[in-house]
Amino acid sequence: MNDSLLLALAVLALLLALAALLVALSASRRASRRSRRTRRAPELPTDVQGLRGEVHALRAEVSDALRHLSVVRYDAFGDMGGHLSWSLALVDDAGTGVVLTSIHGRSDARTYAKGVTEWSCDQQLSPEEEEAIKLARTG
Repeated sequence: MNDSLLLALAVLALLLALAALLVALSASRRASRRSRRTRRAPELPTDVQGLRGEVHALRAEVSDALRHLSVVRYDAFGDMGGHLSWSLALVDDAGTGVVLTSIHGRSDARTYAKGVTEWSCDQQLSPEEEEAIKLARTG
């Protein structure tokens, strides 16, 4: 046999071995998936089931807590520095809460409160208040 024929046979044998390996790997994955689907989860002890119920109740209870918050500090006026003005968003999981804003000037400070429902407000929001709500929602 000449060298080119032997090389062609060797390449063909290598390709067939690779194809057989891929078929075996695919069959193994399918069998693994089938066995995972048919396996039943073991029955949990009653104390673990009770703990799951308590965790579920705690999650429902804490969803009403004002636990999403964000503060945005800024200069409300161009001639003032130090980022003394701020907007604070305090909202629960549903996006209900309040945005508090304090604007500091040279001679006075003014504070505003605006109600938030479903992550938006009926009153017009400043860009800083909108940013505070957005940060509270994502953070």
